[in-house]
Amino acid sequence: MTHKIIDKLAWIELKDKSILSTKSYGKNKYYIPGGKREAGETDEQALIREIQEELSVTIDPGTLDYVGTFEAQAHGHTEGIIVKMDCYSGQYSGELKASSEIEEIRWLNYSDKDKVSEVDKIIFDSLHENNLLD
Repeated sequence: MTHKIIDKLAWIELKDKSILSTKSYGKNKYYIPGGKREAGETDEQALIREIQEELSVTIDPGTLDYVGTFEAQAHGHTEGIIVKMDCYSGQYSGELKASSEIEEIRWLNYSDKDKVSEVDKIIFDSLHENNLLD
């Protein structure tokens, strides 16, 4: 059986042991912000572009730090479709505001784990174990 992998990038932004999360129009789950690479983009370029599009802020490429890669069943997709998230943290400039397909921005805590997608649950667990998310 072949697994289809959805390759994505995510920006881990933590504040007071909560994590920045977004909800898109028409979706019932919150997601850690990020997205997919376009052809020829590096992780850095893709993440900076996606976050600019979604949240109107600019990540400083010099501060990008690899957090980890997490995999899980893709939310809302057929069994066996896996989402793989390469996660980075990084400082930003500008004011966070929802744009394009984003309906809402929220700071979530570990107790909000039921509100996020499968792969984000694994990320929540990892951050919680490392005492970064309460």
